[in-house]
Amino acid sequence: MTRADPLAPPIRLLVADDEHLIRGALVALLDLEPDIEIVASADTGTSAVAQAAATRPDVCLLDLEMPDADGVEAAARILATVPTRVVIVTRHARPGVLRRALAAKVSGFVPKSTPAESLADVIRDVAAGRRYIDPEIAAAALTAERCPLTDRELDALRHSRSTLSVQQIAERLHLAQGTVRNYLSSAMTKLDAASRHEAAEKAWQQGWI
Repeated sequence: MTRADPLAPPIRLLVADDEHLIRGALVALLDLEPDIEIVASADTGTSAVAQAAATRPDVCLLDLEMPDADGVEAAARILATVPTRVVIVTRHARPGVLRRALAAKVSGFVPKSTPAESLADVIRDVAAGRRYIDPEIAAAALTAERCPLTDRELDALRHSRSTLSVQQIAERLHLAQGTVRNYLSSAMTKLDAASRHEAAEKAWQQGWI
């Protein structure tokens, strides 16, 4: 792990988490680190994207499960426009989510149980250009059963775990409703599921979404 360099400028950090107490605790604890400066905080994925564009932090610490856009979606949008690095923190470290995060060029992936001191070291590593994936999460991803679904089918099923309609899912994915229905139908067939919600639950249980 990279240790604090007293001569280096502070690492400018954005923290995003929809749970007020957790976000407040992260901000308070990480702000105690002499080489980390909190420049923004957000409670939704879209707010994190806007705050990142406004403050251009060195590192963004994003919760996975946030309203509007989850941490991986927010990361992809941030990294498309801001020269920063992203660390995802999650309570549910599922192999499929790790694959999505790596595809989105996320630099760090850690569980929410990570102590603040260790999290600060991860932030330093990521700021220095390295990547950090929690070893247990990485091991789970390597041993997970092979997923038969395409990335688009997984995207459609992931949104189907919510109360979103097919039209709303199509809007989120920037696809036609008919295309989304085709992806959902294909996924249902592959997973032998009677509904998109059942298919989404099966995919969730396997750790694919």
